[in-house]
Amino acid sequence: MDYLPIIQEPIQEELACFVNMFNDSLTHSDGLLNHALNHILSRGGKRMRPILVLLTAKNFGTINQSTFNAAIGMELLHTASLVHDDVVDESRERRGQSSVNEIYNNKVAVLVGDYLLSTSLLHVSKTHQQKIFQLVAELGRTLSSGEILQLTNHQDSGLSEDIYYQVINQKTASLFEKCSAVGAISVGASEENVNASAEFGNKIGMIFQIRDDIFDYYDSKAIGKPTGNDMAEGKLTLPIIYALRKSNDSSMKSLAKKVKEGTINTDEIEVLVDFAKSNGGIEYAEQIMNSMAAEAKVFIESFIKPELRRAFNSYLDYVIQRSN
Repeated sequence: MDYLPIIQEPIQEELACFVNMFNDSLTHSDGLLNHALNHILSRGGKRMRPILVLLTAKNFGTINQSTFNAAIGMELLHTASLVHDDVVDESRERRGQSSVNEIYNNKVAVLVGDYLLSTSLLHVSKTHQQKIFQLVAELGRTLSSGEILQLTNHQDSGLSEDIYYQVINQKTASLFEKCSAVGAISVGASEENVNASAEFGNKIGMIFQIRDDIFDYYDSKAIGKPTGNDMAEGKLTLPIIYALRKSNDSSMKSLAKKVKEGTINTDEIEVLVDFAKSNGGIEYAEQIMNSMAAEAKVFIESFIKPELRRAFNSYLDYVIQRSN
């Protein structure tokens, strides 16, 4: 089922306005910088985070200029974090397209990421709302600390599901959480509604990342990364963490240790991928997603206007069922 038209339907005009403003924010007279920004724009994307800002704002009030600037700021911050993450992870591709650091070099990529971050803060300042500015500043710290926690976790021989949740909460869920919050704040929503929206966004983000991690266990050109790519980068995600804990297989734990040490080879990664699948890792991850989705649905039934519930439910369904 194509959920995106249903999600976008209540905010079609506002989303078009956002896209125009966002594209304008990524223009520059400098040749190299403009070329790099155009490359980033060419990747497109489904704009799920700014859509969440706009939908939340529409639910609690009337979308305004503050909402648009908040949405642009959040999307720019997200984009900056991806550019920097590709440098940290030494990634050559992002969703099937060459990364900025692959086309240019790490120095250019870091500076482009810094430019995006500064532009993000500029737009956030235009909301003229101290609370939004504070949340975005906190988010920048959280994203960075999440990346550091993940790097530290590579060096830890333990297999902790709790640490996994901490990492994805900081690296992914926090962004969705703040998108929901700033959308509500931008239209003057009550503290109760802002907090409830933030909790909903967090659940959305956790589900989003777990689904993304499940992709790593399957080969698909639509996803834009090879099977086992996370393990090749030293990351152990929920399906394999669960399978290792459930089976307590010493030989598989030895391979997992090699993942964290960065010494594992392609054939060994394939063994771990098959092991996770055959020991219920995928089913367990999906069970966790469905449990979080049930909590998110309570928010939709309790806080979302009837005319917007179909869009919010479709957003949730899309995040759970998406194929790329």
